[in-house]
Amino acid sequence: QVQLVESGGGLVQAGGSLRLSCAASGNTFSFDIFGWYRQAPGNERELVASIYRGGRINYAESVKGRFTIARENAKNTLYLQMNSLLPEDTAVYYCKAVRVRAVGPNDDYWGQGTQVTVSS
Repeated sequence: QVQLVESGGGLVQAGGSLRLSCAASGNTFSFDIFGWYRQAPGNERELVASIYRGGRINYAESVKGRFTIARENAKNTLYLQMNSLLPEDTAVYYCKAVRVRAVGPNDDYWGQGTQVTVSS
C-alpha cells in the first residue's frame, strides 16, 4: 500500500515563504516521477512542479524563480520550497507519485492535500 502524506501548509502573508513536505511510504526509488499540483476553488487542478527519476525538473510558468522542488530519497520525502508567495498561490497543494509501466496505464498515487493560504 502506497501512502503520500503532505504537510507544511498554512497561512502566510504575501512575500512570505512555506516549505511543503510529502512523505512517501515505500522506497521512493520505485517512483519514476514526483509532482506537486494545486487546486484553487473553482479551478481545475494544475501542475506546479515535477521531478523525474533522472533529475529533470519542470515548473509552471507562474512559479518559476519562486518555487523549488526537491526529493530526498534517503528520507522518502518530496519537498516544495515556496518563496515570494502571492495571494494567487492560495490553493490546496497535492503531492503525486507515478510509477511508469511499460505496458498499460501508469500507477498514480495522490496525497490528501494541504491548504496554503496567502493573505494580501
